[in-house]
Amino acid sequence: MNDPFFNRLRPVTVGFDDIFNHFESLSMNNTSVSYPPYDIVKVDDFKYNVELAVAGFDKEMIKVDYADNVLTIESKKKDEKEEREVLHRGISKKYFKRSFTIADDVVVNGAELKDGLLTIELEKILPEGKKPRTIEIK
Repeated sequence: MNDPFFNRLRPVTVGFDDIFNHFESLSMNNTSVSYPPYDIVKVDDFKYNVELAVAGFDKEMIKVDYADNVLTIESKKKDEKEEREVLHRGISKKYFKRSFTIADDVVVNGAELKDGLLTIELEKILPEGKKPRTIEIK
C-alpha cells in the first residue's frame, strides 16, 4: 500500500491487514456514484441507519442483500409501460446498485421504505471479549 498514513500505522497494529487491504482496494476503485443519494446516520453508540432517497420506487422494486460483510441495495428492472404522458422526468426510476462494507461486529436488523426513503437499520454488537473489564492482578 502506498498510502503513507496506513504505512505509519502498520508497525503499531496487529491483525489489521485485511482492513488496510480493504481501504487500499477502495481507493483504487474510487468510482463516484451519486445515485441514489444516501445518508449514513449514527443513531447512538451502537445503532446506525443507512438511508437512501428512492422516490418513485416501491418495495417490490428494491432488493436488499447482505453477504460477506457487504450490504447491497439494488433496484429491480421493471418493464412498465407509462400510462400517462410525462412532459418532464425529474424523478428517476433508473437501475441502481449501491454497496456498503459492514464491520464484522455489525448486524443488519431490517429495512423500511416510507415516504420515498429506504432506511436500513444496523446495530453494532459488542462481543463479551471486547467489553471493558478489569484484569485481576495475582
